[in-house]
Amino acid sequence: MNVLFEEDGAFKAGTILADNNTSLQIELPTGKRSKVKSANVLLRFDAPSASELLQRAERSAEDIDVAFLWEVCADGEFSFEELAAEYQGGKPTPVDAASVLLGLHAAPIYFHRKGKGRYRKAPPEILQAALAGQEKKRLQAEQVERMAAELGAGKLPAEFPPLLNQLLYKPDRNRLETKALETACAERHLSAAKLLSSCGAFASSHDFHLGRFLFEYFPKGTDFPLSEESLPDFSSLPLAAAEAFSIDDAQTTEIDDALSVTPRSLSEGGGWRVGIHIAAPGLGVTPDNALGAVARQRLSTVYMPGHKITMLPDAVVDTYTLAAGKVCPALSLYLDVAPDLRVVGQESKLERILIAANLRHHDIEPVFNDETLAGGDKSGLTDFPYRDELYLLWQLATVLEAGRGKPSANRQQKDYNFRIDWEREGVDPGFANTKGWISLDERSRGSPLDMLVAEMMIAANAGWGAALRDAGIAALYRAQSAGKVRMTTVAAPHDGLGVDCYAWSSSPLRRYVDLINQWQLIAWLRNEPPPYTAKSPEFLAALRDFELTYAAYAELQRGMERYWCLRWLAQADLKVATATVLREHLVRLETLPLVLRTPSLPALDRGARVELEITRIDLLDADINAQYRTTLAEHGEVAEDEDGEGEDAALVGAEAVSEIESPTTAPELVGAQAGELAANAGSASALGDPTGTE
Repeated sequence: MNVLFEEDGAFKAGTILADNNTSLQIELPTGKRSKVKSANVLLRFDAPSASELLQRAERSAEDIDVAFLWEVCADGEFSFEELAAEYQGGKPTPVDAASVLLGLHAAPIYFHRKGKGRYRKAPPEILQAALAGQEKKRLQAEQVERMAAELGAGKLPAEFPPLLNQLLYKPDRNRLETKALETACAERHLSAAKLLSSCGAFASSHDFHLGRFLFEYFPKGTDFPLSEESLPDFSSLPLAAAEAFSIDDAQTTEIDDALSVTPRSLSEGGGWRVGIHIAAPGLGVTPDNALGAVARQRLSTVYMPGHKITMLPDAVVDTYTLAAGKVCPALSLYLDVAPDLRVVGQESKLERILIAANLRHHDIEPVFNDETLAGGDKSGLTDFPYRDELYLLWQLATVLEAGRGKPSANRQQKDYNFRIDWEREGVDPGFANTKGWISLDERSRGSPLDMLVAEMMIAANAGWGAALRDAGIAALYRAQSAGKVRMTTVAAPHDGLGVDCYAWSSSPLRRYVDLINQWQLIAWLRNEPPPYTAKSPEFLAALRDFELTYAAYAELQRGMERYWCLRWLAQADLKVATATVLREHLVRLETLPLVLRTPSLPALDRGARVELEITRIDLLDADINAQYRTTLAEHGEVAEDEDGEGEDAALVGAEAVSEIESPTTAPELVGAQAGELAANAGSASALGDPTGTE
């Protein structure tokens, strides 16, 4: 005797070896023996054999019209044998009964299971809904297959353009387009970015990398919302007696700071009155107006090689930037400097000041540098605008730096200016007619101009931080201890700069923290209640959001610097490059701010110079492969903050320079090597402030 039974959701047939009433000992056609409960037996039969029954039943079930079965069967519950008898018009054979059972079981849309071997026909409305769903799935499967085939053929499906950013950066796996993309990627063994690029989804690898950032942080685009906010008239502010000049890179448009030097009379003790003048957008951009809301949302200007996204609209920047020939509102800190360069007093003012000139480094550095100042006096300086003022400020900066006991920059480290010519066709393998020709200019960090402006900014940020602290007015401070830099509402020391407290206040056009501190300073100078207290929810939320957003902006900057370094290598078609060993498997290319891992590198001392063969550059993945070739005889220099040890080491040089906002270093370049090193070494936060200056 043979039986048909159900086990683990599957139908099986076997021969009875022993019948124990409640259970059976069964031998399957495979020879395996099994114990089966009698309640699980659906059919007992003598012929055909157990192995033949299911084979014949499966073939017969394929010919059964399930829709016809649904039409003819009764509405009530029934067994498969009852339906088989009605379907056959008489007692069904075991094969006939088994084929009906398999047909019912394979059509859950038409027949609902009510027990072992028992079913009930689906209600008409439920059946129609199920059939509609089944048809929808069939059509969707065809759509996925079509889109995957188009992608495989290098054609972008019509459904893709509106969804490209989502498909690239945050795919929704429930969407048909995502399923089609995954299918095509699996078939062609390509990543989504490379497959879509082959279909012309984006114009360049640069667009792909920038698009990821914009998708997350500027989903509505980088344009500013239309605002009817009118900027206040500041003509009632007193006009400063001094005239100021700024020192910036040629590309700078958000000029936050300027300086002035005025001789003091003998009755005043002689010496000079040195002014540090900071743009005052806090007069028109307030916490409770639309412009303040825009600044609160963006929190900082975003910098990257060849591009920036400003925190404030151009019209606001144009109004408050310290451009030459304009009388601008400014928050000024005046230092009274004795003839022996001691600072004997200071005063803060809210005023208007005439900006007489915007000095640019490329004009000043050739005539004002370590060589021309080597004699310790002005004898090596030629005649140029503001020569005497710059010399005095440099002398004062030297005294201030010595007083802090900390150098304002690591002179061993180099900075790089990334120049992108968007009018010139660049090199972007895999993309045709891509614009963007990259040029790199190298300059040593810590020039006299660097130190001069750096010390003035330290004086302003530390001085105003202390003033707010002493007045009991809340401020947002930068503190550093044990190499860790953090934002805080407490006026804590900044060990890296050697000051008691340090409140960012000198970049209000570009950083929301500086703007908040400027609002607090304006209230202090006007004897008004400050907008925020130390425990204001908005104040604390701004600190938290700024840190998170600023870190993301810094990560973008590091990533885009790395991208442009790789693109420079592709543009130069460089096959062999020299590098300096930082530590195990980690090297820094010479003449290029790029740190990379080289697994083939043998055990070498730090500072060893090696020759590498560049075997692959992938701009979409922002990746490079390089193989060790040989060790060169000479040793290279490694800056103190480039030892590959991560955050603590990198902070020493990079944090100091970025904190003081040296305007002689382009923002996207501050700490480029240290930032790249930190990223490769696993420390994303090694840069204290890579966007701290323009």
